[in-house]
Amino acid sequence: MSKQGSDSPEPSRQRMEERGWFTRFLDTVEWLGNLLPHPVTLFAILCVIMIFISGVAGFFDLSVQDPRPGEDGEIRTNSLLNGDGLRWLVENLVSNFVGFAPLGVVLVALLGVGVADKSGLLSAVIRSIVIKAPPKLIVAALVFSGIISNTASEMGYVVLIPLAGLIFLGLGRHPLAGMAAAFAGVSGGYSANLLLGTIDPLLAGITQEAAQLIDPSYRVDATANYFFMIISTFVITAVGTFVTTKIVEPKLGSYDPSVASEDLSDETSLDPISDTERRGMKWAGIAALGMIFLFALSVVPEWGVLRHPETGEVAHSPFLNGIVALIFIFFLVPGVVFGVVTGEMRNDQDVVNAMASAMSTLGLYIVLVFFAAQFVSIFGETNLGRILAVLGANGLQNIGLTGPLVFLFFILMCGMVNLSLGSASAQWAVTAPIFVPMLMLIGYSPEVIQAAYRIGDSTTNIITPMMSYFGLIMAFMVKYDRNTGIGTIIAMMLPFSIFFLITWICLFFIWVFLLGMPVGPGAPTYYDIGGATP
Repeated sequence: MSKQGSDSPEPSRQRMEERGWFTRFLDTVEWLGNLLPHPVTLFAILCVIMIFISGVAGFFDLSVQDPRPGEDGEIRTNSLLNGDGLRWLVENLVSNFVGFAPLGVVLVALLGVGVADKSGLLSAVIRSIVIKAPPKLIVAALVFSGIISNTASEMGYVVLIPLAGLIFLGLGRHPLAGMAAAFAGVSGGYSANLLLGTIDPLLAGITQEAAQLIDPSYRVDATANYFFMIISTFVITAVGTFVTTKIVEPKLGSYDPSVASEDLSDETSLDPISDTERRGMKWAGIAALGMIFLFALSVVPEWGVLRHPETGEVAHSPFLNGIVALIFIFFLVPGVVFGVVTGEMRNDQDVVNAMASAMSTLGLYIVLVFFAAQFVSIFGETNLGRILAVLGANGLQNIGLTGPLVFLFFILMCGMVNLSLGSASAQWAVTAPIFVPMLMLIGYSPEVIQAAYRIGDSTTNIITPMMSYFGLIMAFMVKYDRNTGIGTIIAMMLPFSIFFLITWICLFFIWVFLLGMPVGPGAPTYYDIGGATP
């Protein structure tokens, strides 16, 4: 016993040193990140900079040879720093905003998701998955539920992560380990799922806008990465479970309730799903199955009304083009059924209020989209995106980096950028107009490029304070350990980030290039610059 007692301070000092190192590292990241303005301000500044650069580039007549077949001319800079440019800006300010592809699809999809959330259906489903899981599978259930909750990401952060701490406390395990597992699934596994969420049409819209800098007729569906998302769900669940049980939980050790910042005596047990909720989920499940049956009936048979009316194919069919409408219906109907059965929704006013509540959370997003839309439109109008894409593609070809290895550097770069610009849509809105055309010109499809981007964007979410929910996660964890700091969270989540990144990159190369599997329905791997639009 004396030997054990004499050894105990050393692990404590070691943990403090590790936390201190991570804290100092994070202080540097936070200092650098704080040098950046708010994303809204950043887009406004970028718009001004882009206009000024277009004027300078236009003055020097910056141009490149158009590499597209049948286009024998040059791509020249279109200056906006003149009378014509000013007229274009004034005339297109509104149309740039309302015509921005991601805006409408997110608003429509969130109407349905908001009803399912406010009725309590999403929360009940997540709780039932986690609470019913056998003790040996509880970690996997938490990671998996976190991934699935990305359909309505706020619910995952606000509901699942604190619930995970409560579950682990009730099981006599370290609550921070449970919260880490849930956080890894919700945020680190952000680009994996079995369901399509609002982020899918959002990113697809931005990718499409960028792809059309090269091919104006190119379309990117919301299901562009669906196959890769499905396989990633199970892989990330397995990796997250391994990291939690083999690395994070052993490092945390047994939990000492005396370090809690408040009395936890009333929170050591979990209330099961109520009979009313269980009955509501039953009828909601029947409604969801009915929706799935109707969707399948419209697309599986050759005479399916949502197949392509001319070719009869599923690719680029009304089914895929209208997937946002189907997401809306899929969440709306079961959400209403659950709310009616449980009494949460007694009339149409409650349904309308749920939709309005979901919309009320998008104020900042709409402001962000306004400036992001202006930047994307300005970037496209100046032709600087096309010119940078051609120069970048030529540079990659000159150094011989045109093979699949280019995606390794692309994914790592996206992960690094994500440390300071945590919003997936904001980061993609800035980088997509450059990298999508660039990688298209060396032969890769926008769908594959988007899948690679999502890997880098997801895996570093959990180790950056720039992620909008990082402060909320810290507040949840301080409840169980008053000494929890930013460095504590970084030290705890860094193994997830490293393992997710390595595993996901390997999965990407195996799935796409070794097995030759598509990342989504009708999504090609390669883009033929000399052929027709896929």
